[in-house]
Amino acid sequence: MKVVHTIQELRDQLRGQNRAAFVPTMGNLHEGHLQLMKEARQHGDPVVASIFVNRLQFGPNEDFDRYPRTLAADIEKLEAARDVYVLFAPDERELYPEPQNFRVQPPADLGDILEGEFRPGFFEGVSTVVLKLLSCVQPRTAVFGKKDYQQLMIVRNMCRQFQLPVDIVAHETVRDADGLAMSSRNRFLSEAERAEAPRLYALLQGLREQVIAGEMDVAALERAAQDDLTAHGWQVDYLALRRQHDLRAPAAADIEGKTPLVIVAAAKLGATRLIDNLEV
Repeated sequence: MKVVHTIQELRDQLRGQNRAAFVPTMGNLHEGHLQLMKEARQHGDPVVASIFVNRLQFGPNEDFDRYPRTLAADIEKLEAARDVYVLFAPDERELYPEPQNFRVQPPADLGDILEGEFRPGFFEGVSTVVLKLLSCVQPRTAVFGKKDYQQLMIVRNMCRQFQLPVDIVAHETVRDADGLAMSSRNRFLSEAERAEAPRLYALLQGLREQVIAGEMDVAALERAAQDDLTAHGWQVDYLALRRQHDLRAPAAADIEGKTPLVIVAAAKLGATRLIDNLEV
């Protein structure tokens, strides 16, 4: 595996390649990330991964400085998996050599709801760095995990509207045996919190089954799941049933007509904020 730190080195490695598959990450890699790399191999060659902790997507009171940076260990994992040909690991000065005054602003009806409501500016930061990384790599395909459901939708819409020649492939959320979605932030959970954490996914599964069974009072279902989390020490930002195609609240006709839905959730357990979702 080649490890490069500059855009010029990256372009030198990829010169003449037009079938690259790309997986952008912020590092601190776990099995979920490695599954994205494996998926990428099915869609292009060579596989390019990036590791960059993007300051633009962190709010003033969020964990940018605390976010784990484990480049040496990440390189070992990628080399052992043997799925990645080039790892692009730039520093901030390489990717942002001057203040990033030109930014991508997602539409408010998608970027300012749910995750965007609780993390103002988050999707602007994500969209801007993804556009910049896609410009650097120029892949044919890019692979994103479904765990970040709203992010996946925004990236997909951005690529379509900018006519970017890249296919966005969605990979299913990778979970531990007890259902907890894999995340770099899971390492911050205490032993007791880790034992409690699977409750979130279990509640999503229960809500999903109720909707499939024909329960129509969506607000009551959401409230019951939120109350259950709160009773067990969680701080809930949102837990909501939405339409898959636009993340708007479903009408009764959507449920009766079997419109594809998704349950999205974000909640804090102690100091650790967990997100998850489940398609219906």
